[in-house]
Amino acid sequence: MAQPDFKNFPKLRQKLWVLVFGTETRAGKVFDIVLLWAIVLSVLSVMLESVKELNDQFGNVFAILEWSFTILFSIEYLLRILITRKPRKYVFSFFGIVDLLALLPTYLTLIFAGGSYLMVIRTIRLLRIMRILKLSRYLREASVLGNALIASRHKIFVFIGSVFTLVMIVGTLMYIVESGENSTFTSIPRGIYWAIVTVTTVGYGDISPQTTLGQGLASLLMLMGYAIIAVPTGIVTSEIASAEFERRASESNEKKCDLCGNTVHDHDAEYCKKCGNQI
Repeated sequence: MAQPDFKNFPKLRQKLWVLVFGTETRAGKVFDIVLLWAIVLSVLSVMLESVKELNDQFGNVFAILEWSFTILFSIEYLLRILITRKPRKYVFSFFGIVDLLALLPTYLTLIFAGGSYLMVIRTIRLLRIMRILKLSRYLREASVLGNALIASRHKIFVFIGSVFTLVMIVGTLMYIVESGENSTFTSIPRGIYWAIVTVTTVGYGDISPQTTLGQGLASLLMLMGYAIIAVPTGIVTSEIASAEFERRASESNEKKCDLCGNTVHDHDAEYCKKCGNQI
């Protein structure tokens, strides 16, 4: 986050901004590291608490840890609201909602009390696992992957639409081919379900073709499945490689070859990789 103009900031608010958002400062780095460990440990605590034997033995310890993490995240949430210029924008942003979801489950258990609400409490407390999403704020690679997914969204939507069309056609054909008294393909939706399971190479085996024509069609769909799975991977990988190329090009922009004008160099390069001229 870009550093704001501190002219109208009180001194305390300036210090808090540097603490929360100043990732280049020592205090900011310590703050981020503490939060990272708190997120990881809180999620680990939730998972261990779901083990009945551990919960029976260390239930009080888990309760103390949970409230400690909740108080810490509450302080962080309030700090972000107080020091940001547009609190409403933060509250309704993705990370603002994630931060709120990290707090609500524990506080809601104070409202839903009593034996008849035990199942509700259990469900609400499981939402604490959402804290893992808070990690993405501190992972630079997560933003790179997110940008790659956004850049390739149109291609992925077209791909998903094509796959959906394929499974609808194959599912309908299998319903027609396998129709019979003892057939497991009892409807077109059930045939589409089988096609999805087959094309993704999951293969539950709860539905299977019995006729020769149906088995032949299934074999073709299985082979197509291997090729189809590789398509979205290739699309996203291409976008990531393109983003990385642009990043390196921008970083090496200062090193422009006087002879050929090439600006794409390794960060520690002394000679142009295109013409060999010293840069």
